[in-house]
Amino acid sequence: MNVQPLLDALNLQEDAARALADDLRAQISQLQTRLREAEIHLEHLVITRKTVTGLVDRLPASPPELPEHPDYPRILAVFNGATGPLRAKDVCEALGHAQLPKNVEGTRAKLKRLVKLDILTEVDAGIFTGKQ
Repeated sequence: MNVQPLLDALNLQEDAARALADDLRAQISQLQTRLREAEIHLEHLVITRKTVTGLVDRLPASPPELPEHPDYPRILAVFNGATGPLRAKDVCEALGHAQLPKNVEGTRAKLKRLVKLDILTEVDAGIFTGKQ
């Protein structure tokens, strides 16, 4: 009996299995490289998270939001340009409001609200300054 055809068929199967194994090894090598890169990237992200969370306490707090009224930004602009403390009358005048009691008291209420928001300081009764 001639076994040569059987041996030839086995050689073909061995060559195919060897080629498949080589291809799989190459894929495994590429996947290992990608896995190492992903792990390094993950380590960097962990380090970045630790750094950011460690710095959060050192970052200045974001300023409080102003109430929704057009006078508030204008009031802050008045204080930014002021050279000293201001009374509600002074701010009222700077805003171009008539010096009527209702306008002065409305402005005083806005100034007090800015004090509560920790944006302005009331240095004395009715005398306000911007935060330093």
